Amino acid sequence: MPVGTQATVKTISNQELLDAGAQIILSNTYHVYLRPGEKLIEEAGGLHKFMSWPKPILTDSGGFQIFSLSNFNKIKNDGVEFRSHRDGSKHFLTPEDVIRIQHSLGSDIIMPLDECVKHGAEREYVEQSLKVTHAWAERCRKAWTRDIQENGKKSILFGIVQGGMHADLRKISAKTLVDMDFPGYSIGGLSVGEPNELMYEILNETVPELPENKPRYLMGVGMPMDLFEAVSQGVDMFDCVVPTRNGRNATVFTPNGTLLLRGASYIRDFRPIDEKCPCYTCRTYTRAYIRHLFNAEEYLGGRLASLHNLTFFIQLLESMRRAIEENRFVQFRQEFTTSFLSGAKINKGDV
Repeated sequence: MPVGTQATVKTISNQELLDAGAQIILSNTYHVYLRPGEKLIEEAGGLHKFMSWPKPILTDSGGFQIFSLSNFNKIKNDGVEFRSHRDGSKHFLTPEDVIRIQHSLGSDIIMPLDECVKHGAEREYVEQSLKVTHAWAERCRKAWTRDIQENGKKSILFGIVQGGMHADLRKISAKTLVDMDFPGYSIGGLSVGEPNELMYEILNETVPELPENKPRYLMGVGMPMDLFEAVSQGVDMFDCVVPTRNGRNATVFTPNGTLLLRGASYIRDFRPIDEKCPCYTCRTYTRAYIRHLFNAEEYLGGRLASLHNLTFFIQLLESMRRAIEENRFVQFRQEFTTSFLSGAKINKGDV
């Protein structure tokens, strides 16, 4: 899922997203709640109409941003108090508020309020946080059920598995949420600074506890090797800012590794980023030209690189899906890994 944090995927138009093959995008409840505000978006007819996006939208709860961006936050049993990172204004949101806001936005897939604990947090704190997160999840589920049954709202609510880097707490969290019978399940609190090996270990302990017949969504993870590992363990959905953030910083992804397009080695490189890529960038422009744009600090460079990266990641997941259907995922993973990592070593000289 391309990340449209503030009701837009940075520098990319909706038509470009559709051309890249995007089926669904993510928007961030925290950011659009603060600006332009849920009431204005509701008045506009919901997020789909406000941003003119014709396909599904998933919104996160905003919990991650509350705890990572807020100048001040305080957890209470009723909810969370925080100050806006933008203007310092004070806010208090309950689990019920978070459901109401996402329904005001008209989101298709919504998330409950949760706390994403920092990497390295003490076990005692993680245990206490988990109790609060589970209590909030239950309240969110009740509020969501009420809105569906009584107010005619239409959305799908995912539970969010937390538990820090403690495998036993992750299992407890997964089982607790499965007992609540959510339509889908998210795995939060990973890719927050831990080594990849630890993330894979936590996934290995967590994913088997979640129902196979319901979607499983790994939040905020998006590097190619991480995607392969998570898919191999049974994860279905992903979001990450990697394609666009890296693109805006001149890094592009190819089956033969990443390229840093500011590098001097591309001054006279008149090939596309990837000769086999169908995106507009690769059909139209050369590495040399895109390098020039970045070094001239022209915005178009970041747009073109982001568009290519989005196409690359969407196609990569499509290729994984086909490989699974054709019973050749292991082979595809080995071939891609060899090509990608070998190319990455060669491209280290691109400076």
